[in-house]
Amino acid sequence: MTEDKNTENETRLLALIWTLAAELHVGRSLPSPSLKCSLERELGFDSLTRAELLSRVEQAFSVRLPGKAFVQIDTPAELLQLIDTSVHPGKASTQPFETGESVLSETATASLPTGAQTLPEVLAWHVAQHGERIHVHLYEEEDQPVPVSYQALFDGAAAIASGLRARRVSPGQSIAIMLPTSRDYLFSFFGILLAGAIPVPIYPPLRPAQLEDHLRRHADILENAAAVMLITVPEARAVAHLLRAQISSLEDVSIPEELAASTMGEPLTAHGHTDDIALLQYTSGSTGTPKGVMLSHSNLLANIRAMGEAVEVKPEDCFVSWLPLYHDMGLIGAWLGSLYFAIPLALMSPLSFLSRPQRWLEAIHHHRGTLSAAPNFAYEYCYSHIDPAQLEGLDLSSWRMAFNGAEPVSARTLRHFQERFSPFGFRPEAMAPVYGLAENSVGLAFPPPGRGPLIDHIQRASLAERGEAQPVSKDEESLEVVACGRPMSGHAVRIIDAAGHPLPERREGHLQFRGPSATRGYFRNPEKSAELFHDGWLDSGDLGYLADGKIYLTSRVKDLIIRGGRNLYPYELEQAVGAIEGVRKGCVAVFGSVDKNSGTEQLVVLAETRETDQAARQSIENQIVELGGQLLGIPPERVVLAPPHSVLKTSSGKIRRGATRELFEQGKIGSSGTRVWLQVVRLLLSAFVPSLRRLRRNISARLYAAYAWMMFSLFAPPAWILTQLLPNHGKRWRMLHKAAHLLRRLLGIPLDVEGRDNLPGDQPCILAVNHASYIDGILLAELFPHSFIIVAKSELRDHWVPRLFIEKLQGEFVDRSDLRAGADDALRLEQLAQSGRSLLFFPEGTFHEYPGLLPFHMGAFIAASRSGLPVMPITIRGSRQIMAGRTWFPRHGPVEVIVSPPISPAGSSWGDAVMLRNAVRKEILKHCGEPDLA
Repeated sequence: MTEDKNTENETRLLALIWTLAAELHVGRSLPSPSLKCSLERELGFDSLTRAELLSRVEQAFSVRLPGKAFVQIDTPAELLQLIDTSVHPGKASTQPFETGESVLSETATASLPTGAQTLPEVLAWHVAQHGERIHVHLYEEEDQPVPVSYQALFDGAAAIASGLRARRVSPGQSIAIMLPTSRDYLFSFFGILLAGAIPVPIYPPLRPAQLEDHLRRHADILENAAAVMLITVPEARAVAHLLRAQISSLEDVSIPEELAASTMGEPLTAHGHTDDIALLQYTSGSTGTPKGVMLSHSNLLANIRAMGEAVEVKPEDCFVSWLPLYHDMGLIGAWLGSLYFAIPLALMSPLSFLSRPQRWLEAIHHHRGTLSAAPNFAYEYCYSHIDPAQLEGLDLSSWRMAFNGAEPVSARTLRHFQERFSPFGFRPEAMAPVYGLAENSVGLAFPPPGRGPLIDHIQRASLAERGEAQPVSKDEESLEVVACGRPMSGHAVRIIDAAGHPLPERREGHLQFRGPSATRGYFRNPEKSAELFHDGWLDSGDLGYLADGKIYLTSRVKDLIIRGGRNLYPYELEQAVGAIEGVRKGCVAVFGSVDKNSGTEQLVVLAETRETDQAARQSIENQIVELGGQLLGIPPERVVLAPPHSVLKTSSGKIRRGATRELFEQGKIGSSGTRVWLQVVRLLLSAFVPSLRRLRRNISARLYAAYAWMMFSLFAPPAWILTQLLPNHGKRWRMLHKAAHLLRRLLGIPLDVEGRDNLPGDQPCILAVNHASYIDGILLAELFPHSFIIVAKSELRDHWVPRLFIEKLQGEFVDRSDLRAGADDALRLEQLAQSGRSLLFFPEGTFHEYPGLLPFHMGAFIAASRSGLPVMPITIRGSRQIMAGRTWFPRHGPVEVIVSPPISPAGSSWGDAVMLRNAVRKEILKHCGEPDLA
């Protein structure tokens, strides 16, 4: 009986799939029905077709399939197995919605971390105030969200941070995150921040057919970011290792579980500084090569606070988001904004939305969501793909601001969405077109809450010919431009002409901006950074005009097509062509391309279609030509009807017109996709040369390590013996001073000493030095030609080699574990200081392989306060990278020593000693470039 049922399911499934394929490919011969047929390669099922397929499968088999299936499965056999293992809840999607109290019945709070200067400080504040309160309701798989509290976020992030330090990640280094929306993503992002490093969000590959382009684009990002580690999912490891072979800086590929398991004792966290880079946000690439926007903690917090003011965030608000966390709108606007204002966030995967767009609206209903955001296509997608019968009982009346941004906003889409969902409680005044860009963190302009969208009707010819936005009646033939709000508090915009002169209202020009959210430039890209700034203003790359202080965008600068002195804008024609029957909506690119024969620029319309019938294709071409004449005043010279996936898009769904134009000019439009195995082979071949370079670096590093140990072995025994045989302390120290200098030179370690004039000479003082490496002693022996008393930990007394060496140098041992012994040691050191001897302390007492300044012991500062001697802060920077704790593999690298001016104690009390310690610690922290682990 079971076998008969399996056969029946197989037959039904194949019939369903081939029916859908026949609808898509009218007149095309299809392969014979088979369980092993590729949905993508052989049947041409793209993301939207898969979503339609899963919807039909759920209805036909009365099952509820996991949303991620629509990108992971590739054959009917895999789909059949998924059906057999899925639950059978009946047709739940058509059942009435439950009504009642919101599932987010959290205690509201009006208190905010207004004093926080970094993102880790924001998180720490919330943990201290309400650590167990739910921060995120995370939909990782099915309909039941997993709660993530502020304490859980901190604990998970601290474990990742500790794991990163165990892998010797240094502050300021870049770490890429290639993870889907999940707890692992949340923990990894903040874990990188707590480790003092810089997160670089990138998106994981979705389909094998996109593998080569995906990897090559990410290779450029990782190379530019100088990423030392990639955190990804286990399934992507093979892909990640292909990337690693091409990236010179990439040293490690790991998964969150491994990092969290490789912690080193108690988690240590760093809050960083307000001007530190908190995020490298790579632009999505719709207008060219991706660029890494540098955003500091101060930029992000200024943007989040200004957006909160513009939106009038309330304690009772709730944000609902499906936006990807690798995109600034989802990462900063949705997640980090919700974190700062302590409003609950209902978070789901973008795949959940694409497979079932109604889930977005269902989440707003269930959570009584008040705030949510999406690009324009998502609102159109809901209008065209959600059956109103699926939404019985839906209530969207709680939704007070529906942000529409990240791509051009269509007035037609606004009307469609309002008309379709107003019967379900959606209020037209909730729709809020906004404007932002990565170079300003995320948000730049917002409309006031409750106003609703404003649509400017202007004369198309006047804008195209003279750049003037002349208003006309709605009834006249006009161009509709949607207002994107006013600049946020503390931010400003202006419109300038090509010569840089400000333009009056209703004159089109280049939009520039400035404010506290603005980036300092692009990471490791001085040329593009220089192009970004103009006399204190930043260039947005957008064209637009102002009217009554509101921003109206008309085009991207690089998308503008100039023909016969007229400015032609691609968006309107793309939308109109996308509405033609037979053309794939959202898969149209309009661009200019220079004709090789005439040398003039021609207008090209590239539209995706599955039509194969010649008469139908000719009809589509005729309609496109007619639309071009109606909307632009001139017909396109070239109309190209291409198969699906010909129009290239960014990770956020924007049309990559420049890249599509390049394919068109290379004659590659419509060429069949390269098979995955061939892509992998080509990637391996392209990685061959970088792999050879990596091998050469590894061999060179091992040869250097062997040479360094040989040099140390030649110097250490004679130096130790001479300290035992030389007759007086002065001669021993001068011998060590010369030997240390010669050893460093032979090892090829560059040494830069800043503040050499501050060295004490014969004047007694207390020397306080940060401790980062085994070689710190060698550096100090070279730095000081005169002797001082070395204060060492008592554990070294148990080993005769270091004990005899330190004793001959008149060193002192101190016990930090026994209170009585420690008190005696402190008294003895105080007496030595009062006798006029200089003492050298490592106030941390020890060091670790992971970066960070450990807490200071008080001995040095009590001795200084009671003896009246000044303390000289000395900072060693770079020695940890040469040879850190628990690491006996020396590496080549430069070292910098900063000798700061001495700091005198204010008195002899305990409080004076504490103040002195704090002042010295602050000075060393300023120069060491490592996080504060105290």
